[in-house]
Amino acid sequence: MEWGNLSFEPYVAKDKTVKLGNGMLPRVEKDESEWPLFPVLPSYGRGRDAPGGRFSSLIFGTNLTDVVITGNNGTIDGQGTSWWKKYKAGQLNETRPYMIENMYSNQIQISNLTLVNSPSWFVHPIYSSNITIQGLTILAPIDSPNTDGIDPDSCSQTRIEDCFIVSGDDCIAVKSGWDQYGIKVGIPTEHLVIRRLTCISPDSATIALGSEMSGGIRDVRAEDITALSTQSSVRIKTAQGRGGYVKDIFVRRMTLKTMKYVFWMTGSYGSHPDPGFDPKALPLIQNINYKQVEAENVTYSARLEGIPTDPFKGICISNVTITLTEKPKKLQWNCTNIAGVTSNVTPKACDLLPEKKEVIDCPFPEDRLAIEDVKLVTCSASLPFF
Repeated sequence: MEWGNLSFEPYVAKDKTVKLGNGMLPRVEKDESEWPLFPVLPSYGRGRDAPGGRFSSLIFGTNLTDVVITGNNGTIDGQGTSWWKKYKAGQLNETRPYMIENMYSNQIQISNLTLVNSPSWFVHPIYSSNITIQGLTILAPIDSPNTDGIDPDSCSQTRIEDCFIVSGDDCIAVKSGWDQYGIKVGIPTEHLVIRRLTCISPDSATIALGSEMSGGIRDVRAEDITALSTQSSVRIKTAQGRGGYVKDIFVRRMTLKTMKYVFWMTGSYGSHPDPGFDPKALPLIQNINYKQVEAENVTYSARLEGIPTDPFKGICISNVTITLTEKPKKLQWNCTNIAGVTSNVTPKACDLLPEKKEVIDCPFPEDRLAIEDVKLVTCSASLPFF
């Protein structure tokens, strides 16, 4: 096993521990002075919460190879309440800590843990490859700010499966850098598998693609997805100035209950890191495929908004049944600047997604990615960390 820089000890609160399986891990120190400061990420150009740097994550590693973070469903408590209050009050000059982050790493496994109340994002692999995330329970209040569950960011060959997430933001957010900084770094997120995910997030997406996607997102395969009382299923978020692409997205077998939107694509998600972005940097959105969707108690079937000079194209939706709430919106399919087809979809889609006369089945790849054949490593004995 090769170790780079994997850190726990700077974050030990005095005489405070929390059980992780039969071992021990530190609780989160609330005193900001106890948290090391890191520079901004190169593909972001600034902190997400504030222009300054960012606090290190509770569990952080860089330049790692072959590392397993696991526990017998033990709990790590991020004690995020004080951070959420400071963020909402505008009292932070740096970006809040994440719970688990690895950078520039390979062969990372994170499994069988319960993670609660992260100050911000829970799990953030970035600039990394061969990542397996399995069997996580992630819990945060539904009004907690930016508590994304899992955010694969400029990563390749990633597998996320068998996770249960309750979040104040997107349950999974797929990213690859922000505007000109993400374009310059140019590391896409690609070859990503998401399966057997259950999400509850009333104000956000089950799976978000973006909005920071300037390095590109491609070859995402999501299947057997359940969302309950969640704003949307798989949402694309982008804008002029992002550049990059979201393409070759494949989704099948979604079960959705009590949703605001089933399908949502946004071409005007216009937050930018600074005025230096290029407004002519247009994102490419194409080859987006959904099939085998059952949704009930839905307010809007779809809100699909491309960019006037840059339509989203190659959208395919097949074998979808949507049952509406008692008071649904009259305009069920709100479509602008998109192109594609539908087959066997109820209620009928908009004119920009015409129903094919012949029955079609939107594609889903039959090949296997390399990460799908990686076996999960489990611990045979529990040892104290300290």
